[in-house]
Amino acid sequence: MPATEAKIFNCTQSRELAEKIAGHYGTKLGNVITSTYSDGEFQPSFEESVRGSRVFIIGSTHPGSDHLMEMLLMLDAAKRASARHITAVMPYFGWARQDRKDKPRVPIAAKMIASILETAGATRIITMDLHADQIQGFFEKPVDHLYASTVFLPYLRKLGLDNLTIASPDMGGSKRAYAYSKALESDVVICYKQRAKANVISHMELIGDVTGKNVVLVDDMVDTAGTLTKAADLMMERGAKSVRAICTHPVLSGEAYDRIEKSKLEELIVTDSIPLRQESRKIKVVSCAELFADVMKRVQDNESISSKFIM
Repeated sequence: MPATEAKIFNCTQSRELAEKIAGHYGTKLGNVITSTYSDGEFQPSFEESVRGSRVFIIGSTHPGSDHLMEMLLMLDAAKRASARHITAVMPYFGWARQDRKDKPRVPIAAKMIASILETAGATRIITMDLHADQIQGFFEKPVDHLYASTVFLPYLRKLGLDNLTIASPDMGGSKRAYAYSKALESDVVICYKQRAKANVISHMELIGDVTGKNVVLVDDMVDTAGTLTKAADLMMERGAKSVRAICTHPVLSGEAYDRIEKSKLEELIVTDSIPLRQESRKIKVVSCAELFADVMKRVQDNESISSKFIM
């Protein structure tokens, strides 16, 4: 067996996406089984040799915490099985919203997770649309930070919307919105919001004119969909012709699905970085599998991936 042979494995929560990635890569998923004890403790096991191989372990770390734990256990198993390179492929990097201390006596969870992944055995990280770009600096190992714009921009161009305006649902996403507007040669508007507490918006205002515009809201993730649907309704009230949203990671917790159905959003376009909990007529999924497969193959062949960093 060649020392540099690549093998692809999946965490259970990302099985469907991993199968698509392996298909685009041109191989099959490796054989891994997970045994579960009666109290809920589980143990993944590689059922084939990985000695001397480059191992890719695919798994998003969205809640609950078992998803992160499974990734850590598989990294440790690969390390102890003498894999040569161990790449954690995390389409969604969970806990990323805790990237700084925003008040006293709170953790910086994103930094802690980065350290744990490396301790477990990850020699490289491949992820997409981090909540904050600076999270890359929390790692001592190489991080390939991909952008979902690679798959979203072709979709938006196919829609052929006239009077297109890109919007950010908050001030923090303005950089992302400007990058999309530059690529699409469109205007930009920004929503300014104030929160009473996490996931609760007390006030929202619109900066810019959306009268007669086809608006596309851009964000890295959608959780409860409170911000997104409130922004969409506000823009329609201000004279927008239509409002769509593109959000890379469909966390979609709580009342998110119900809010989206009742909102004035034309559609919500997401990737398959996180599997949907239920179907919705308003939610369109654009796969990121080919993007990850291409980057993984380039990493394996020691080729440049700079062409994938279009934002």
